[in-house]
Amino acid sequence: MADSSTVALVGSESLLGREIRDIVATSAPGIDLRLIASDDEQAGTLTRVGDEPSLVEMLGADSLTGARAVLLAGSAESNRKALEMAGPDSGVVFIDLTYSTEERPDARLRAPLVESELEPEDESPEAGVHVVAHPAAIALALFLRRLHEHDPIRRSVIQIFAPASEYGTAAVEELQQQTVSLLSFKSLPHTMFDTQLSFNLLAKYGQDAPIVLEETELRIERHLASLLALPGSGEGAPMPSLRLIQAPVFHGYTFSAWVEFEGSPGVEALESSLPTSSIEVRGREFEPPTNVGQAGQSGIAVGGIVEDRNEPEACWFWLVADNLRLSAENAVAVARQLV
Repeated sequence: MADSSTVALVGSESLLGREIRDIVATSAPGIDLRLIASDDEQAGTLTRVGDEPSLVEMLGADSLTGARAVLLAGSAESNRKALEMAGPDSGVVFIDLTYSTEERPDARLRAPLVESELEPEDESPEAGVHVVAHPAAIALALFLRRLHEHDPIRRSVIQIFAPASEYGTAAVEELQQQTVSLLSFKSLPHTMFDTQLSFNLLAKYGQDAPIVLEETELRIERHLASLLALPGSGEGAPMPSLRLIQAPVFHGYTFSAWVEFEGSPGVEALESSLPTSSIEVRGREFEPPTNVGQAGQSGIAVGGIVEDRNEPEACWFWLVADNLRLSAENAVAVARQLV
């Protein structure tokens, strides 16, 4: 029988797993988090969730037994094994942060920070798999829905600058090693990106890269379209034109957004209407936010709001979000609904 407060975390040592552990320890005391190693992690090690010691268990049927929900934050192979071990009749609900299950017919896209209060919460446990929306899609949905609620948007164009941590520890380490190698005049490792990312901006990865930038761009588009269509305030915000660029940064998404409105709201009105509990706005008297400054922070930060000199009904915006924190917070929010 499942313990209503137990949530298993597969991939407890991944970047997302560590972020989830931190959030549970600081803001979700009602969740009893069980740590489970992914394929590339060491089981049997002693670690901590907040101030409490915790043992990382090996992935197996026993480690999933009794869990009300399972957070998938590990490798694709470990996620597949966890799904198979639990079985279709186990009653376990999966919360997927890695998009391994988004094509399943019982999967439901989730983003509690965006979801309307008008949507009944008691529908949430009915899904067998909850796929946490891409953090860039969550950030843009928060921003566009709030803008559209007060000042109707005619159209928008957004450049998205992705961090290496989008693809986990291996990508972060490759960027670090490339930077060190370049400064030491050594050959560059290129297992993940198959090209030079350090001191560079990429519109496409090398042809032998195991990851494809265009696939991530399409996922962001799909998820954002679904989130913009959710009922509630800001519903009906038009889908923007998007372009995804790989930036040589370790953590944090950055967005440069051009938005044309039905009328001319003015910068002062935008700065006043945009803030919410999930959106921090930096006025003209402050420096625009940065991805480094946003590390570890909830929601998104918006600044650098200026009118387009050539289009009186359009404005430029600069947005930042901690991708790991945004994904983990939404995943934990789903878990709290379930337990």
